[in-house]
Order: sequence, then structure tokens, then C-alpha cells
Amino acid sequence: MPTATIIERCEAKGLRMTGPRRVIAQVLQDADDHPDVEELYARASKIDSAISIATVYRTVKLFEESGILERYEFRDGRARYEDAEREHHDHLIDLQSGEVIEFVDPEIEALQEKIATKLGYALRGHRLELYGVPLKTKSKE
Repeated sequence: MPTATIIERCEAKGLRMTGPRRVIAQVLQDADDHPDVEELYARASKIDSAISIATVYRTVKLFEESGILERYEFRDGRARYEDAEREHHDHLIDLQSGEVIEFVDPEIEALQEKIATKLGYALRGHRLELYGVPLKTKSKE
């Protein structure tokens, strides 16, 4: 987990934190999924009905440019966001439901390091996105 909140990191970078930006930062901090701008707007406007979607777009862009957020595009035409300082993980995207499943696999991590070394590189980061469909339909409980 990040050591500082999104708001704290924004303030440390000298970003002016208006009321709406604080609400959007808190919504992002509380998210355990990968919301797009429309979802962020829906969540933020429940807290502060005066927040406009334009404010959400501008804030997300500012946070991304400042290295606070990471942007993902999982082939569904929507940019989604998550805290750039979350612990490393990879993603499996269910092509039927759009669900994004986070996972960490030590074997994959070791293999990536091995490949980079074999090619003469020191790995400094990576993104792995797997796309699939369920082998079986999930039963509804």
C-alpha cells in the first residue's frame, strides 16, 4: 500500500487542492477497482453534487500528469485509473463481463526478470495484461 494518501502526495507535489479535487482524490483513494471518469464522476457527485464531469476530467488529467494516477485502457474504449503507488500487480481482463482481476504471480515476475537479463537489460518496470473468457460459466449463488 502507498505510504501517503493521494491527497498527501498531491500536496507534496505542490498541487492546489480545491474542495472538488479533494473529493475526487478521496474517491480514487477509496476505490478498489479501476474506475473510468464517468464512474469517478458518479461516485464524487454523490459526495458533492456541485462537482462537474469537466472537473473530474481535468483533475484526472492533472493527477496522471503528476504521476499520482496510472491510466489503463483494457480494450473497452474507456480509460481507467488507479493509484500509481499501489503495490505491483498484473491484470486479467474478462472479455465477456469486463471485470478486471488483479493478481501477482512470483513465477511470472521471475520469468520477466530472467528474460530482461537474458536480453541484456535490468528490468525497471512492466505491465502485464491478460485477456480471456471464462472456461466455465460462473454459477449464480
